[in-house]
Amino acid sequence: MSHLAGLGLQHRMPEDVERQGQSVTTRVAIVSGAAAGIGAACAKRLAQDGVAVGALDLDAERCADTVKAIEAAGGRAVALGADISRRDQVQAALATVREALGPVTILVNNAGVTDFTPFEQTTDELWDFVYAVNVKGTFVVTQEVLPDMKAAGWGRIVNISSSSAQTGTPNMAAYSSSKGAIVTLTRSLAQELGPHGITVNNIPPGSVMGTIMADANSARFNVPLDVLAKSIPVRRVGEPDDIANACAWLCQDGSGYVTGQTIGVNGGRVVS
Repeated sequence: MSHLAGLGLQHRMPEDVERQGQSVTTRVAIVSGAAAGIGAACAKRLAQDGVAVGALDLDAERCADTVKAIEAAGGRAVALGADISRRDQVQAALATVREALGPVTILVNNAGVTDFTPFEQTTDELWDFVYAVNVKGTFVVTQEVLPDMKAAGWGRIVNISSSSAQTGTPNMAAYSSSKGAIVTLTRSLAQELGPHGITVNNIPPGSVMGTIMADANSARFNVPLDVLAKSIPVRRVGEPDDIANACAWLCQDGSGYVTGQTIGVNGGRVVS
């Protein structure tokens, strides 16, 4: 355990504990939206680093393939089901993962919904639905895992937003603004939770294969994906692993001085 002189703050790294004579890591992650795409890639990548993973989606069955892949590679994982906008369901899922794997010290807020409705045609119900999942869901899951992180004196939170939050996008006012809220939430939480040894960062992906955004971008502009790729400086559409690699780095010990940051993984679509 290390002490920050003069501040009276204490931080400690997750320590190995003995369970039935075996030393196992205490690091456990929740990855929301882990059934496919970016979420599944993040779950598998964290497992490669020895993290036990709670793969969360609307229902546990959706995450069966993700869990099987992690276990087949020698990792530990459990499938979880919850509507992240429903606190009671999130609490039940967290109870399951804590019982199966232990306290949660890593959180990847990836679950979200998108929409391509023109602003003037956006209904109250649609606006509320997008915000309920993208903003309230992130709020609920984050709030529910914080006791574990504070108890450990160590935590990593990675929020997956969108490059549309940085640029704005026509016919996506609800989605883009909800993801913009995630960017600002990241900055606020980084400052509030830093004294507890918890870092909070944000990854806004660009167009990524196997996700709604990449397919929709192509369909919306009526261009093939290879033409879309030519509009990106690195001349390719992203892969889920591109996001997962950045996410894994942000969850490591070595990134402990990085917090409140927006780490754009977008092939140069947005530069800063």
